[in-house]
Amino acid sequence: MSIFNLLDILGTAAFAISGALAAMNRRLDLFGIFIIAFVTSIGGGTLRDVLIGNTPVTWMENTIYLYLIGTATALAIIFRNKLNYLKKSLFLFDTIGLGIFTIIGVETGLRVNLSPIVCVALGTTTGCFGGVIRDILCNEIPVIFRKEIYATASIAGGIAYMILYTFSIEENISYIITTGIVIAIRLLVVTYKVSLPIFTLKQKQ
Repeated sequence: MSIFNLLDILGTAAFAISGALAAMNRRLDLFGIFIIAFVTSIGGGTLRDVLIGNTPVTWMENTIYLYLIGTATALAIIFRNKLNYLKKSLFLFDTIGLGIFTIIGVETGLRVNLSPIVCVALGTTTGCFGGVIRDILCNEIPVIFRKEIYATASIAGGIAYMILYTFSIEENISYIITTGIVIAIRLLVVTYKVSLPIFTLKQKQ
């Protein structure tokens, strides 16, 4: 098994756990938990595949993803009491998934010979849009539209991967470095409360 395949498995499992934790935090029932975990894991990848015309989409062609998501979700439910700090756990798994899926999206773009900027966009789409769907279904403003830096970390990771690819850095090393950059950015901005500026309109008197 290559590191790319291993990252794909880890990213899928991480996002499934992230979705399951978000659903349990919103007090959804068992069906709701599995649905949120499922869309969090495959939402970004499905949109990516549709955009590049890769149909049937990946999870439909390879049902191992369904079993993986189901297993990860079941484990999150079983060990929910071990995950005492839901927000911290949700942040951790969501960040891991973001870093890994960013790489997968960029790599997918490269494999179909798309331009670098489109590859970065695909990486951001793959990394972020599962979380967007999760947040919408959980009746929350998606994290990428809030002041917290999220999509920006994915874009930075995508750019870093393209730079490493341009200089012909060995693939496995590029995967590790890129994932580390995305995770490090997310950890730093949350720890030090770094955010993008917010602009509001003045209310008429």
